[in-house]
Amino acid sequence: MEVARLWLGGRGLGTYLALRERLFEVDPLSPENLLVVAPGPLTGTGAPASARYSMTSRSPLTGTLFDGNSGGSFGDALRRLGWDYLIVSGALDEPGYVTLGMVGADDASPAGPAAGFHSAGDLWGRDVPSTLARLRELYPRSEAAVIGPAGERGVLFASIVNNRGRSIGRGGLGAVMGAKRLKALVLGHGDRRPPVADPERLEFIVYEAEKLLKANPITSTALPEFGTAVLVNVLDRAGALPTRNHRETRFEGAAAISGEALKRDHLRRRSACRGCMIGCARRTAVGDQTGEGPEYETIWAFGAQCGVSDLAAVVRANYACNRAGLDTITMGSTIACAMELTELGLLPDGPRFGDARAIVELVAATAAGEGLGAELGLGSARLAALHGRPDLSMSVKRLEMPAYDPRGMKAQGLAYATSNRGGCHLRANMLGPEILGVPKMVDRFATLGKAGLLINLQNLNAVLDSLSVCKFTAFAMKEDYYARQLGAVWGETVEPQELLSLGERIWNAERLFNLAAGFTRDDDTLPPRLLHEPVADGPSAGQVVDLPPMLDEYYISRGWDEAGVPTAVKLERLGLLTVAAAAGVPPGRRQARGADADAP
Repeated sequence: MEVARLWLGGRGLGTYLALRERLFEVDPLSPENLLVVAPGPLTGTGAPASARYSMTSRSPLTGTLFDGNSGGSFGDALRRLGWDYLIVSGALDEPGYVTLGMVGADDASPAGPAAGFHSAGDLWGRDVPSTLARLRELYPRSEAAVIGPAGERGVLFASIVNNRGRSIGRGGLGAVMGAKRLKALVLGHGDRRPPVADPERLEFIVYEAEKLLKANPITSTALPEFGTAVLVNVLDRAGALPTRNHRETRFEGAAAISGEALKRDHLRRRSACRGCMIGCARRTAVGDQTGEGPEYETIWAFGAQCGVSDLAAVVRANYACNRAGLDTITMGSTIACAMELTELGLLPDGPRFGDARAIVELVAATAAGEGLGAELGLGSARLAALHGRPDLSMSVKRLEMPAYDPRGMKAQGLAYATSNRGGCHLRANMLGPEILGVPKMVDRFATLGKAGLLINLQNLNAVLDSLSVCKFTAFAMKEDYYARQLGAVWGETVEPQELLSLGERIWNAERLFNLAAGFTRDDDTLPPRLLHEPVADGPSAGQVVDLPPMLDEYYISRGWDEAGVPTAVKLERLGLLTVAAAAGVPPGRRQARGADADAP
């Protein structure tokens, strides 16, 4: 409980273990790198949208500390075996998979802690759906997390997928599994319900929280009706839909790839993570193929970012990524980078903007490591540098940015630049305040005055990933509901501000990891295009991101020095002085003003 009170679980626990084991010193694809699998204290308790878990490691794509958070049933299954987390270390001599909680000749009993090790046999080389299906045949009622051919081949943005088709999608943690020659983690069916100190109190709080989710128009109508793809038209009308490798902010084909078009032409039924009443996922079909998605980010990555308005091709590219185990955001954005390189004559015979056929073919080539696919598998930062134009990679810390152009929503640019895992909207998405007016509308073109709002979101999202709860619930619920739910589970009183302070602690600990790994203020930046190339036309015409003053304001609000290093005052308040010393990170120097101020 001492560790739980400081790090919660999920992402926070992964951060603690990554620092303790000094992963900032290891090669991400070496046996010394670890993969930490951790649900949160709310996982499996019946809290709304809490059937989630995190995987944490050092990313082979970015070199940063990296965690992915996924829905499905895998996290629940781990807790029903009586496990709060597990660590995968070392590497197998030959491809294999691991079982936990199985009854068999070389497996542990449900009550035992041991793991069963098995040869991968014909599982190695299979795609994700056939691997999951075969494991279900071998182990009925099991839950599995697997990699596909992309992870086996070491594609730097390979994903990990579980039985419900939910992914640990970004940062290449599938390549970490592949480097360990680990095809799958398979969990048996346990009968241990996660302990709840005050079940009646939790039941009442859950009842109240679900009423809020039903009353909120985003969680009760927009997401269930159209899924995340409802945002295509919203962002396009705002002039914040990145198009053709972020050269433009509106796409003439937006209506053809919108959530409305997806519902009309390809939707078969809604889908949801285990225990979730929102149901934002989609089961779709194109031709004789069926599958999960695509989500908004995927539609954008293969659609507007590549200049493709053929929704059927976008759906097929999404399915191809799901089969191979590939992150769709990085895949689509890397193809877009290749398209611009081709247009400039730097990539002979490469793909061109608008080529719907190419996006499907290049996914397959990347998974197989064939032709141009071998270069695409490195991600856009390495691809662009390889061809002499590193500025054409739309990434931060080598992680491709998602579907929100910060020239049309300035604080989103600050969110990308300061994200501890690279260009990411899940650390803090300013879509709410800058576009949707949630919790309040702010001027999306304003440069200053938003650092406090962004920091609060970053701290809250660190809490949600650690509890582990879906971020969509935050459209309807405030932090006091999460605090009350955790208090019922622990049998203690947990104050909302206490919870946000833990989120701040986790965020600063992640910063310490990256500083120890060699990252500096210079890495807290955006692609030159966003800083220096004004939008040509539309609602965001003339806009660029004036990042330096935003970054200065952010550092002061965080209690960091001008170099982005937490000061001794900040570290002491958060109980991280010993952690910083162990990581070899000296405290930052106090700034002239505000350095000892607590984050909002």
